[in-house]
Formats: sequence, C-alpha cells, structure tokens
Amino acid sequence: MEFLDPPFMQRALLAAVLVGVIAPSVGVYLVQRRQALMGDGIGHIAMTGVGLGFLLSTSPVWMATAVAVAGSVVMELIRWYGRTRGDIALAMLFYGGMAGGVLLINLSDTGSNANLTSYLFGSLATVSTEDITAICLLAAFVLLVTLGLRRQLFAVSQDEEFARVTGLPVRALNLLVAVTAAVTVTVAMRVVGLLLVSALMVVPVAAAQQISRSFRLTFVLSVVIGTAVTLAGTVTSYYQDVPPGATIVLLAIVVFVALTLLATPLARRRARRSEEASGECTLEAGAGSPVEDELRV
Repeated sequence: MEFLDPPFMQRALLAAVLVGVIAPSVGVYLVQRRQALMGDGIGHIAMTGVGLGFLLSTSPVWMATAVAVAGSVVMELIRWYGRTRGDIALAMLFYGGMAGGVLLINLSDTGSNANLTSYLFGSLATVSTEDITAICLLAAFVLLVTLGLRRQLFAVSQDEEFARVTGLPVRALNLLVAVTAAVTVTVAMRVVGLLLVSALMVVPVAAAQQISRSFRLTFVLSVVIGTAVTLAGTVTSYYQDVPPGATIVLLAIVVFVALTLLATPLARRRARRSEEASGECTLEAGAGSPVEDELRV
C-alpha cells in the first residue's frame, strides 16, 4: 500500500477518519431537528475565520473555529428571537461570511487562490502537522458531546416540548448542538472543504435511515458510512488526482442511492409482515413516546 508512505497522506488519512466519524455523529442530530443545511451556513461563516487567520498570520483552523462558534451562537439567537425576519438575517450572515473570507484572504500576504480553493473544496497535500493537532483536539470535543450527551440531545432533537417538561435545559442543549456543528465544520474543512462539509454531515445519516428504524442504529450506521466514504475518497483522490471533497461527497451519494434501492423491497416485506401481525397483536398498555423509549435504553 504505497499510499501510506508519503507523510502528507498519513496526515490526510488520519484527518479523514476523524472527519468520517464526527461529521455524521453531529449530523444525525441536525437531521432529526430538520436543520440539515445548518452546516452549510456555518461553512460560509467559517470562511471569514480562515481569511482572518491568513491576514493575522495565525492558524486558519483555530481562527475559523472561533468565528464559526460565534456565528453558530448568533444563528441560534436568530432562531429563537428572529421571528419573521429570521431568514433574511441568516441569509445576510451566511453571504457576508463568505464574502468577508474571500476579501480577507485576498488582502493577506499569504493568501492566494490556491489557498482559497483548498479550504473551499479540501486538499490532501495541505493538511499540516499543526492542522492534525487542532483536528484531534476538536474531534475529541465533538465526540465527548455527541456520545456523552446522546440521550439528552436525542430528547431535545426529537421533541423539545417533552424535553422541557422533563426538566432538560433545552436552550443550552440547542446551543451546544450549534457549537458542536460549528466545530465539526472547521475540523472537516481541510478534508472535504467548507462548501461540501454539510453533505458529509447529512448524506451518511440519510443513507443510514433507509435501512434503520432506530436512532441508535442510525447513529452507528451513519458513522460507519461516513468513515468508509472519507477513507475511500481520500485514497481515490491520491491515485486519480481529483479533489477529495467532491470525491467523498459523490461516494456518499452513491451509498445513499444503493441503500435506497435496497430498502424498497425490505420496506415492502416489513409492511406485509406488519399487516399479517396486526390481526394478532395489540398495543401494549402504557407504551411511552419515542423519546421515552429511547431514553429508557
């Protein structure tokens, strides 16, 4: 396996594995909350952080993280208080973030079109040792949140009113999801790129949902799919000299289509079994809500 020999490829593969794990682990909550495009908006905002990093000669990853986290907090505040004008405010935030990033990169001494392209669409050769350190630390934070608070985040994502009644800090948890999504975007931008990272957060989850009927199985399958396509896309990019981000996203879509085709006959069989069993089975007394059932596990 000669692709493991170059040091830059070793760094790229490590980054790909981490991204493949954490992007779907956050995306599963965003999909559940019907906020599938949130990652795309954060990616636009993070571009300003990348530009500031180049302009101030600091780490673009850490600066993008700071700006993306701030932007995600503003997005949540707009969602809470924006009312009818919220969509306009979000649009200005997203487009302003992208425009600001492009302008700042061009104003910096170290910025260039090549640098801009690598952050927009990902690049294997530009993943540095410093980037790997930042990616590992940020990925650890994301996994700590998405796994450690799995039940609470599921409850809030599934039914905010039920979560509020049970005493969960709904607003704080919503804010944590937004911040975690922002961190995930900046982790993934070196591999997938800011413009395509949202797809890696959503498509593996959508693919897993085609054959899964529980939140837990969807979570596990989406992480497996995410890791598989990021690794396959990274290796393909090395041999074929194609953009890694685009390759990874297209592979994820291929998996989604394949599982959708597989799920159709499975769904028919399940429906047939359900019809046969409906005449013999009755509902259990006192059955809880989907959230209660998940939290009981």
